[in-house]
This record gives sequence, C-alpha cells and structure tokens, in this order.
Amino acid sequence: MNQEKKEMANDENLMFCVADIVRRAKRAKGFRTDSELATFLGISRSTLSNWSARNSIDFPLLLGRLADVDYNWLLTGKGSPVRRGGYCDSELVQGEVEILHTPKTADPLDDHCVPLYEISAAANLKTLLEDRPQYAVGKIVVPNVPRCDGALCISGDSMYPILKSGDIVGFKSIDNFTDILYGEMYLVSFSRGGDEYLAVKYVKRSAVPDCIQLVSYNVHHEPMDLPLKCVNAMAIVKFSIRRNMMM
Repeated sequence: MNQEKKEMANDENLMFCVADIVRRAKRAKGFRTDSELATFLGISRSTLSNWSARNSIDFPLLLGRLADVDYNWLLTGKGSPVRRGGYCDSELVQGEVEILHTPKTADPLDDHCVPLYEISAAANLKTLLEDRPQYAVGKIVVPNVPRCDGALCISGDSMYPILKSGDIVGFKSIDNFTDILYGEMYLVSFSRGGDEYLAVKYVKRSAVPDCIQLVSYNVHHEPMDLPLKCVNAMAIVKFSIRRNMMM
C-alpha cells in the first residue's frame, strides 16, 4: 500500500523516480542486475544504489550513455524505448528529433517542411498564430513526424532534462480548450499580473474550478493552477529537436 501511495504521488507531481529510471535503463540495455548497469555507466554499484536511495541522478552521464534510448520513455515511462524521429539536417538547424506526443490513435507520419517561428518577435503565441508569415524565419525539413502547425525555440529549464533551453519544439494549436488532452505537454501562452508568459508544461486537471494545472518535469519548479480565462492560446507539443548547432 505504501508503495502504491508513493507511485501515485510521483505520478501526481510528475516527479521523476530514479528507481524506475534505473529499472527502465536496465531493460533498455538488456541488463539483469544493477551491477551490469553500473559497469556500463562507468560508476560503482554503491553510487547507483545512492542514486535510487536519494532519488537523485547524474542526468548528463545517464543520458549520454543511453543516447540510443528514447529519453521521454526512459524518464517518464511514456512511449517506446526506441528513439524515434531521426535527425534534422536543414539550413536553419541540425539536431536529433524525438516525438513527444504519443496519441491513442496513430498520427500520420511524414517528411515535410515545418515553418520555424521567432516567438520573441510576437507578443504571445496567439499573436504569432494569427499572423504567422510575419514571424516566420524559414522552414525546416523534419523526418518522420506528425503533422503540425509550426516550430519554435524554447527557453528555460522547467522541462529539463526532457527539454533543454535552446531546443526546438513542433506544435499543433488547439482552438477549443475543452479539447485538452490532460497529461500531455503543451505550449501555453497566458497573461498574469499584467505580463505575458509562454510556458512549456505538462497540462493536468486542476482541483481549482475553471483552472488547469501547469506541471514542470524539473522538480525545482512548483506546479501552478492557472485560470482558463488567463490563457491566450495553447498548442500541443508534437516533437522536439535537440539542437546541436545553428547553420
């Protein structure tokens, strides 16, 4: 019962559970014991045990050694162990592509041009979506991804290590906020205290009436209940590009 409560609490806060990450890492590499994984990572068995005991982990080391594993699955258990998407190599950007949205029904996958927008030039996401050509900086050809409305570069560390500042995310806007798929990652443009914000967060149901809850993957960021009346625009995140360099 205590273990079930722990798992429910972790799920509720979208807080990573290192013991689960270690278990998935062993599964991905076909290891049966912690000692095998520790040897593969180049650390001691006691260090690996301390990761689980303290619920703290060396993400750069782990992700660097498991570069062939889908990070979203490794960290959250969502999706497939196999990294999907391929590599984006265009005039504007190069980087690994990962599909972040895993719908219940299959999305058509295609190699197609995705408009890349400069969000800092627009007041908010709603303004960008209403006058897209004005904020487009070019197009990128992205292999094997779901159809989407565009892509933009994000900033901040609220979704680290799934997303890093500078990564590019592809998105599809939603017109009706009743169509929210709770538990998925969204771009949320909202007003608060007279200021405009753009956040990349998991969107969950809120216990507060007429609100949604914005939840970070980074545990150093607290969940936030946001009134729907403050939301200007929303777009579901379809894929990300871990940008290595600008051309």
